[in-house]
Amino acid sequence: MSRHRQKKLPGGRNQRLADQIQKDLAEMIQREVDTVRAGLVTLSGVDLTADYAHAKVYFTVMGADPAVAEAALNEKAGWLHSLLFKRLHIHTVPTLHFVHDKQISRGIEMSQLITRANTPGMTADGLEAEVEAEADQREDIAPAEPSAPDDDRA
Repeated sequence: MSRHRQKKLPGGRNQRLADQIQKDLAEMIQREVDTVRAGLVTLSGVDLTADYAHAKVYFTVMGADPAVAEAALNEKAGWLHSLLFKRLHIHTVPTLHFVHDKQISRGIEMSQLITRANTPGMTADGLEAEVEAEADQREDIAPAEPSAPDDDRA
C-alpha cells in the first residue's frame, strides 16, 4: 500500500486549477486590458507546471496583431498575477506567460483548403497556385502600429 506510486488521473487537481485560472483570467482581461491595443482576447487554454510555479496561457485575438497582443498581455502579467492571488486561495499562484495559440487559425486554414480541394472543377495545380497567392498576400500585409496609451501611467 504505497501512497507514492499512485497514478495521476487526468482531470485531477492540476486540471481543475488550470480551468479556474482560465475562467478568472478571462474576466480580469476583459476589465483590465486595453482592447484598443490588445484587441479582443479569448483564452483557449492554460497549462500548469506540476509545482504550480508557471502557467502558460494560450490565447487567440481578433482585431489586433497577435505579437502586439502578446506583448500587451505579458506587460500586464504581473498585475493579473496579483489580482489572481487575491481570488485563488492556494499557496502558490503561478507566474503567467501568455502565448498566442496558432492551432485555431491553422485549423481554419486547413478547413478552407479541404473545402477548396473538394470543389468540383478544382485541379491540384489551381489549388497550389491559389495557396501560394494567399501566402504572398499575407506576407505583404504590414502589422498594425501600436497605439500610445491613453493615460500617463507607465
